[in-house]
Amino acid sequence: MSADPKQGQGGHRKQIPIKIDEQMLGGVYANLLLVRHTREEFILDFVGLFPEGGKLNARVITSPSHLKRIMRALQDNVSKYEASFGKVVESEEPPKAIILGEGSDKPN
Repeated sequence: MSADPKQGQGGHRKQIPIKIDEQMLGGVYANLLLVRHTREEFILDFVGLFPEGGKLNARVITSPSHLKRIMRALQDNVSKYEASFGKVVESEEPPKAIILGEGSDKPN
C-alpha cells in the first residue's frame, strides 16, 4: 500500500467521481475577480461586469494552502495555452467594483 492516501496501488492517483448539476454544466461568465482574505481563508468573488453594472456569479472560499495549488494550476495552464496559441496580452484594468448587499459598500 502507498504511503500517500491520494495514491492507490502502483503509485497511480486515485480517481474520485465528481457529480455536476445540469445547471452548472454551462458555467457562468466572469470578467472581474475580487479577492479578499482573512488569516484562515481566501474569498474569491467572480463577477460579470458590464457597462450598466455587474452581477456576482460565484463566490469561492478556500484555504491559503489550496489557493497556492490553484495558482500553480492556473499558471501551468496559462503556460500551456501560450505555448499553443501565443502570448496572452492583459487588457486594461476595469474600474473599481463595489459588492452591495453584504452590509458594507466599501470597494474591494
